[in-house]
Amino acid sequence: MTSANKTSRGTRRALLAAGLLSLGGGVLRADESDETALESRIDSAVRLGLKWLAAEQQASGAWTTKDYGESTATTSLAMMALMAGGHVPGEGPYGRLLSRGLAWLLSQQQQNGLLVGRESGHGPMYSHGIATLMLAEICGMTEGAQAEQCRQSLQQAVRLIVDAQNHRKPPEHDGGWRYQPTSSDSDLSVSAWQLLALRAARDIGCDVPADNIDRAVAYLKRLHVKHDGGFGYMVGHGSSITRAGTGIAALEICGEHRTKETLAAAGLILSRPLVRSEHYFYYGAYYCTIGMYKVGGAEWRQSRRVLYQTILDLQHAEGFWTPEDGTERQAGRVYSTSLSVLALAIEYGYLPIYQR
Repeated sequence: MTSANKTSRGTRRALLAAGLLSLGGGVLRADESDETALESRIDSAVRLGLKWLAAEQQASGAWTTKDYGESTATTSLAMMALMAGGHVPGEGPYGRLLSRGLAWLLSQQQQNGLLVGRESGHGPMYSHGIATLMLAEICGMTEGAQAEQCRQSLQQAVRLIVDAQNHRKPPEHDGGWRYQPTSSDSDLSVSAWQLLALRAARDIGCDVPADNIDRAVAYLKRLHVKHDGGFGYMVGHGSSITRAGTGIAALEICGEHRTKETLAAAGLILSRPLVRSEHYFYYGAYYCTIGMYKVGGAEWRQSRRVLYQTILDLQHAEGFWTPEDGTERQAGRVYSTSLSVLALAIEYGYLPIYQR
């Protein structure tokens, strides 16, 4: 979708909501009618999901996981979902929630720059990457003292990611990230979040050396599984639909647009569409939707409706999505609801990192 198309759609949605535009004046073709119905269903699901998320914010300003309590990762995902729905700090119905969430997140930063809360035990780089990505997206939306604090925190967070990547690793792991800032190995999942964070930070003017982005891209390409087109968790590992979406999104966001790796992985997703029983389903729903949207073209047109409808069909009447996979169950409903809203809102175009 071009920027002009996004503006046109956004304006049309606003006019419809205000009652200033009617859908009358002619008979819609079946495909136009289906598209209008899908867009309406997406809009309703996003609004309901955000309403549920807003009610889940704690008095501290944080959002929680099921098993670990207040979490910088969960808080950041919920905040990005609100921003993806068109909301900004200090304005509108969710402006205060975003400001409170940001204040809590900034209060959690450790002296070395790590952005983790109570979930700091296992794999803090997951939370750190997600929180850094959110900071890079929200920095341009804040004003005053909080804006300056946000930028300083972001610079510290970015420096930690760069230093963690530069930690000495064997050649097959070079360029990636793992659970700890001092890990000597790397994996696709942790690396994707750090790479999204670095790209978002670089886009708003943070100092991110080009060599670090290039090394990360080279690492991701080493994970490409040639026999089926997907991506492995580590070098030599097999692929999955969730990992295919993760690899596509991370490479596309770094400018690797419609390369042989991303197109091959898109082909795998088209041949085996994401289903509810997929391991790490909500992780896959998020990354597959973003990845296929970034690939664009016929691949997005062919996968778009299936991805959207698969996610929409799982929403509870109260607005949340319930994770069923073991590890995702530990993360809880805020996690799965936030990822679902982020996927459904991809075409709204409010978050810069997800734009084409």
